[in-house]
This record gives sequence, C-alpha cells and structure tokens, in this order.
Amino acid sequence: MSETQNLSLGERIVYVAAGLGLAAAGVKPRPNPLLNVAALLGGSWLAWQGMQGYCPVKAALMDEGAPRIG
Repeated sequence: MSETQNLSLGERIVYVAAGLGLAAAGVKPRPNPLLNVAALLGGSWLAWQGMQGYCPVKAALMDEGAPRIG
C-alpha cells in the first residue's frame, strides 16, 4: 500500500462498525433491490477503508498531499 494511514484507531473502528452495519442492512429485503446492492457495496467499501486505515475521501477533504500554490 503506497498511501499512508490517515485514520486513527477510533476512526477505523467506527468505519468498520458502520460499514458492517450498512452491509447488514443491505441483506434485508426491500421493494427496490437496487437499495440492497447500494447498501452492500457502500458498507463493504466503508469497512474496507477502515481495515486499511486510509480513506481517500478524508484525504481529499483534509487536503492532504495537495500541492501548495503561492
């Protein structure tokens, strides 16, 4: 993994727990199966980011590694 970790231990725990919860919610039957797929994919992605310790969304929001102008 070339990126450094940008999530603290507490954030990683929250990411994994929220991701697993969202994925579990995706297993419940719904009238629109697209919602199940979206919840499973989103939850899996969130849990994976927590396991890896790096979140590209947080990096973009925190402006980590962006070139400085001026």
